[in-house]
Amino acid sequence: MIQSMTGYGSATNDKYIVEIRSLNHRYLEIFMKMPPYMLQHEIPLRNLIKSRFERGRFDVMITLKDEKSFGLKINREYVRNVYIALKQVQDELSIPGQIDMDTITDYRDYILEDKQEYDESALFDTFQKALSSLEEMRIKEGSFIEKDIAKGVDKIMDINNEIKRLVPLDYERKRTKFIERIKSIVTGELIDPNRIYQEIVIMGEKLDISEELSRIESHISQIKNVINNEKVVGKKLDFLLQEINREVNTIVCKSANEEISRLVIEMKSEIEKIREQAQNIQ
Repeated sequence: MIQSMTGYGSATNDKYIVEIRSLNHRYLEIFMKMPPYMLQHEIPLRNLIKSRFERGRFDVMITLKDEKSFGLKINREYVRNVYIALKQVQDELSIPGQIDMDTITDYRDYILEDKQEYDESALFDTFQKALSSLEEMRIKEGSFIEKDIAKGVDKIMDINNEIKRLVPLDYERKRTKFIERIKSIVTGELIDPNRIYQEIVIMGEKLDISEELSRIESHISQIKNVINNEKVVGKKLDFLLQEINREVNTIVCKSANEEISRLVIEMKSEIEKIREQAQNIQ
């Protein structure tokens, strides 16, 4: 099932709130902000994200629900050492200014000590609930994107079939034009029908686009298989669309038919629309 890379999930218990936002990103990137006393859990929490998601930028915020419920004390020895060290540097280098509480509070993450125990299992449980909330939103958004992609893929297939229908007519037109051109060049001379036929075959091989059309069909079939059966589809989808675009460019070079050229432009437009959507999915 397709997942969008954008979404938001949150969960809470009686101690803290977990909020997780995800945005588009080529790879998996995680930024976490939490109280200092929880930093020991950062790597396990990151691993939970990695176990459930493959792509996207994740911004995680873990905050206290009621800061007053946590008893904090000042590490006075640390404050004293910081002050002495800063004072020594100031005297040695003749640095002007005052070392006051504003200076000391720059080190607040180190001088404040938590005295209260907290429930680690509740933290991880809340985090998992926030991830589930996020995943639900990403899947919901992904379902809308999947429908748009499916419509675009069907449109490309319809255009491909229309071009296939025009190929025999285009070939006949080119054959007739080629014969007329040969006759105009060798007027009054004996024309060898076999030689003309050989030249037509050679011309047909150079201008034949049936192989490109067949490969486009194959790529479309692969796209449908990826969308229906795989969880991570963004990168594969982008690759397959590049392959289709390559075949389309070859068709442009081979065919001078005005109607086929119009259909090719329409197909390239649909490819670009799908590629834009592919940038938004996991």
